Amino acid sequence: MKKAAFGMKNDQELMHWQDLPLALSLLTRVPVKVRDASRASRAAWAYPLVGLIPAGLAAIGGLVAIWIGWGAPVSALVSLSILVISTGAMHEDGLSDTADGLWGGWTAERRLEIMKDSRIGAYGVIALVLSLAARWVALSALFAAGPQIAVPALLAVALLSRAAMPVLMTSLPHARSSGMSHGVGTVPENAATMAVLIAIVLGIFLLGGQIIIAGLCAALVTWGMRRLAMAKIGGQTGDILGATQQVVEIAVLLCLLP
Repeated sequence: MKKAAFGMKNDQELMHWQDLPLALSLLTRVPVKVRDASRASRAAWAYPLVGLIPAGLAAIGGLVAIWIGWGAPVSALVSLSILVISTGAMHEDGLSDTADGLWGGWTAERRLEIMKDSRIGAYGVIALVLSLAARWVALSALFAAGPQIAVPALLAVALLSRAAMPVLMTSLPHARSSGMSHGVGTVPENAATMAVLIAIVLGIFLLGGQIIIAGLCAALVTWGMRRLAMAKIGGQTGDILGATQQVVEIAVLLCLLP
């Protein structure tokens, strides 16, 4: 019988090399070939690693802008633009849909209906403007403090914010019987645990002792988003996951400001 990369059967093992391109295809716009999507739920352990790709590209873009002499504000704008473009703005879209739905409807059914609507409302616009402004301000301050501060922060934030997603996927039921998150399936607890461990271990190398504050901040925000989603719509959707990634990213960036 053919063995998989980590020494177990492909359909039973926690980690497999095919999970990386699968997670990459789900969370970014990087063109990758996925041969088997049956491990979509198990591939959630790789979300933090996948987050390093847009964050790494954003860090490179910011460093190039600094080298050219554009200054911290413009370098932050370059980095932020790369983050948005490389993910296809899918997390931002989730944030806007979540803001529209959770605050635009009076019942769970109506909120889910609004979230599914491709049109954006006032709550969604406000959420996007405030979130982009917060990320730009935070990144500007980090680049002003120096690349040695900004680059590790960018990478660590990508790890922690992507680890929050499988945590919700394993701890909350699906709020609807369709959609991206439902299509991925329920994430096994061990996959979510592995995602968190990867984020923390790599975060230690990037941030040192600051990982304690950053990790606690990410955990608190994730818990808050979990409570909010359960109270408003009775579970999670792809939009909730995207919104959680964005809110955790903003919170951790602010926690890491010098």
